[in-house]
Amino acid sequence: MKLKILAAAVMAAFGSLAHGFTPFVVKDIKVDGIQRTEAGTVFSYLPIKIGDTVTDESVAAAVKALYATGFFKDVRIEADRDTIVVSVDERPAIAQLAFSGNKEFDEATLRKGLKDAGISESRIFDRSTLDRAEQELKRLYLTKSFYAVKIRTTVSPLERNRVAVNFEIEEGEAARIKEIRVIGAKVFSESRLIDLMSQATTGWLSWFTKDDQYSKVKLLADQETIKSYYLNRGYLDFAFDSTQVSITPDKKDVYITLAIKEGEQYKVSSVRLAGEMLVPEAELKALVQIKPGEIFSRQNLNETSRKISDRLGNEGYAFANVNAAPEVDQTKREVALTFYIDPGRRAYVNRINIVGNSKTRDVVIRREFRQPESAWFDRTLVERSKERLNRTGYFEDVSIDTTPIPNQTDQVDLTVEVKERPTGNFTLGAGYSQTEKMVLSAGISQENLFGSGNSLALQVSTGRINRNISASYTDPYLTPDGLSGGFDVYNRRVDPTSLNVVAKYKSEATGAGLRLGMPISEDQAVRFGLSFDHTRITILPDSPPQYTRHVDQFGGLSTTVLATASWSDDRRDSILYPTTGLYQRVALDVAIPPGETRYARANYQWQRFFALNPTFTLMLNTDLAYGKAYGGKAYPFFKNYYGGGIGSVRGFDDNSLGPRVWNSTNVRYEAIGGTTRFLTGAELLFPFPGMRENSKSTRLSAFLDAGQVWDTDSTTESSGPLRFSTGLGLTWVSPLGPMKFSYGFPLNKREGDEVRRFQFQIGQVF
Repeated sequence: MKLKILAAAVMAAFGSLAHGFTPFVVKDIKVDGIQRTEAGTVFSYLPIKIGDTVTDESVAAAVKALYATGFFKDVRIEADRDTIVVSVDERPAIAQLAFSGNKEFDEATLRKGLKDAGISESRIFDRSTLDRAEQELKRLYLTKSFYAVKIRTTVSPLERNRVAVNFEIEEGEAARIKEIRVIGAKVFSESRLIDLMSQATTGWLSWFTKDDQYSKVKLLADQETIKSYYLNRGYLDFAFDSTQVSITPDKKDVYITLAIKEGEQYKVSSVRLAGEMLVPEAELKALVQIKPGEIFSRQNLNETSRKISDRLGNEGYAFANVNAAPEVDQTKREVALTFYIDPGRRAYVNRINIVGNSKTRDVVIRREFRQPESAWFDRTLVERSKERLNRTGYFEDVSIDTTPIPNQTDQVDLTVEVKERPTGNFTLGAGYSQTEKMVLSAGISQENLFGSGNSLALQVSTGRINRNISASYTDPYLTPDGLSGGFDVYNRRVDPTSLNVVAKYKSEATGAGLRLGMPISEDQAVRFGLSFDHTRITILPDSPPQYTRHVDQFGGLSTTVLATASWSDDRRDSILYPTTGLYQRVALDVAIPPGETRYARANYQWQRFFALNPTFTLMLNTDLAYGKAYGGKAYPFFKNYYGGGIGSVRGFDDNSLGPRVWNSTNVRYEAIGGTTRFLTGAELLFPFPGMRENSKSTRLSAFLDAGQVWDTDSTTESSGPLRFSTGLGLTWVSPLGPMKFSYGFPLNKREGDEVRRFQFQIGQVF
């Protein structure tokens, strides 16, 4: 009976439209009722064409086809002699989407959410879209804990059968996590487990971090974090008995209760390797991170599987599979581990595909690759290639995926996906630092010129102390084997008269130089340079006697021909945001004939980065510099080293450390710098609370700095021992340029030391 009623309903919709047609050959087709839709669109969906013979069945099929487009509310097909007349009643189109009352989400985000749900301007409108639109907007707000959100939708007709849809949003207040409980915790305290979670009850920084807003996805991730914490400490039977999330009737407070079962702690009774190893077993055993007698750790278990898989990958086995099979003895609370090794087929790299590089040329990426095409896959070479691409500084992120080729068991393709970072900019603006005060700058710089990997910079900047006009160009691959070259030209003026802690003089230097570099290994390179410098020194009435005597003896004009040589060893995983690796550099500058000055300066820099865990990075650094005159000449005081401030020993005023002289005019001691400088320190880097883990542009740090500047000139006051300081720092690579802030506490301040606890530098200062 129901089928008969359904058939009757279908015939009611289509029967009268398709009934009574005497078959005939169509000579023309007309379309009535369209306002927005083009006639050609109707013809393209209409299965009847001129020259076809129409029947009741073909007309019914045509009506169904036009209904199926979704463009029309009603479709009728009639015959006028040998002409088919198609009459349609169009559905309205969405001409405008408008929002009001939205604060948590901007309009672009709301539009994107609706578009993903199939609702956007220019699409066909029907009443069912309103329900979908409201549900999608509510879903967006629920992800931010706005459980009290209310959405009212109004539809306004417009000309040409179009409508404007307005969403009036009443967001309400976001629900906050009022309480988190972990029931059943005995081995570890409840507070310790709650600290592991990314969600928390409202705290003093919650307004910024939003960590007190409930999210189901985050809660699932937090549960996995707690589970991993127990499994990494041997509690194999750990489980969640229940998870309860409740919200108060006013939808403002959320209560989370996790009931857990800890179980007993297990130790490892034995570890063995099985399967096809292909490399010496002793070598694979050395990679095992978990030993008999130790407490079981899932983290060490996974790390062992990864290391063995990577080792086989070095031999060309790109899809080596290492599975750990635990045998649990609940009575003895022991677990026996067997790692089953399946190397699979050895594979070679067929093609290397590059995606994501809209600006950077393929050749710039390929020349950093150490894994060649048509060669056996080597995971070490693939990782080395990734490191080299990160070191270029052209990309925010680099990933390399290994993809098997269908029906080819011994071939793989590598897909290199890069996310390019802005490497060039035109600047016309201002910066600010405590030392320089306002710095006006203009210029153009491009680290990846036209995607070639070459760098060009033209800069003009002026501050209270320094004014710089410079141009530089570098080609990192002057030759295909990696020989680099470049040049620099500059004009610099220095006027430290506004600094209260530094002895007074003025200088202006003009120069130019050539550079040449050559790699000697994957990580190491040597560089050579030759430059010409012309410096004019102006002595002031309150300049110290040392400066006056130097100018009286050697004159205020200085011409220098400088030969430079350096060696560098760079093993950092990234040049922008390093987390592991070593960097060291030795440089030697020697003023040679026919220049008038005779001096040499040597500098050694050392940095080491340790990834303590995915969150914290420890950086150790040392910088040692030494200068000395030769050939009966005096060491030029304007080449002295200074210490103190950001980039040196924070907490002490900029350039205030080292030898000092008494200025009777200003009634104070002033720093004159020295020929020897030693800086060292340790810094613990970590992300800003609440920032995404992969947000590397903003990092906090806790630091310990040490350093001092010395001189052999006995007429100056002794510098004394190293100065130490500690404190907190913040670095933000903002769209306006790098910003650095520090708050330092001198640990061994001596009488006369200039202290400045809060120091900052904002904007790009050249």
